[in-house]
Amino acid sequence: MTPKMFADTNFSGFLPFAFLDSIWNSAPPWIKALQWIDLGALGVVVAFCVLVLLFRAIFPKVGAIAWVTTKEAIQQPLFLILTILGLFALFIFLFLPYNTLGEDIVMVITQGLTLIKLMAVFLAIWTASTSIADEIEGKTALMILAKPVGRRSFVIGKFLGVMIAVTILFLILGIFFANTISYKLVYDARESAKEIPSALECLGKIVEILPGLVLAYLETMILAAVAVAISTRLTLLPNLTISLSIYILGHLVPQIVQSSVGQLPMVAFVGELSSAVLPVLDHFSMETAVAMKRTLPWAYVLWAALYAAIYCLVALLVSLLLFEERDLA
Repeated sequence: MTPKMFADTNFSGFLPFAFLDSIWNSAPPWIKALQWIDLGALGVVVAFCVLVLLFRAIFPKVGAIAWVTTKEAIQQPLFLILTILGLFALFIFLFLPYNTLGEDIVMVITQGLTLIKLMAVFLAIWTASTSIADEIEGKTALMILAKPVGRRSFVIGKFLGVMIAVTILFLILGIFFANTISYKLVYDARESAKEIPSALECLGKIVEILPGLVLAYLETMILAAVAVAISTRLTLLPNLTISLSIYILGHLVPQIVQSSVGQLPMVAFVGELSSAVLPVLDHFSMETAVAMKRTLPWAYVLWAALYAAIYCLVALLVSLLLFEERDLA
């Protein structure tokens, strides 16, 4: 079914009472658009829960470590703080005056995507440090490895546990963000005395930002893998410093490479080395495309997912090498 068919569907046959049908027909268009987004989000949540349960059943040892890590992460006050701050900020973005002459929606989308990504990245780094570095320093990891659990299972389970917690935060903020985008279109139209957009237009705008949410999640996954690798050797503060530095430099890699063209050989070497070692995180930024009103194709998202998977695999291999040589006694 096309989005237009979804938006124009008549629900009179599904609603048991006529007054409910009349209430639905009088609902604002942004609410009508959200029915399909929220139903899709519900499907994603169900699929995610099924995958987690299947993984725990197929790989019980790794799944147990991942599940314990996830519970520790979501029970931390930090998870609740990030969730509340994220929801509050996404709500406030709707009503801030941006003075963009009718293009406030662009600022809301760019700020929302950046906020969700930063919240998830900070949670990933914090959780990786507290669940790996602290357990190594506190000899808890030694007790776990004394059982029939290998070091590889320990590292992979920790990474998956971090990603499950990050995914939960991403789903909460991402679903709420999609709802706010639908309302923002109607709100701006009312403020500018323009024609109220239809449910199909609200739905189309939400669909446009979905690739950006996926790219932000992939970027978070890369930084989580990097944070896990660093946590096998360093504690929280150095991990935060290095990971945030990689985040900043990862977005500057294209500029570094471009600035090295035609320069001294040493400068060019540093630029090429940076592009080879650091993740090119600029590939996962949708802000430029949003500002230029371009829709990212899903083919690009698939290539970005392949790049993220390869980089995460390399980062996990490095973390396994570092952890194998770590003396836990």
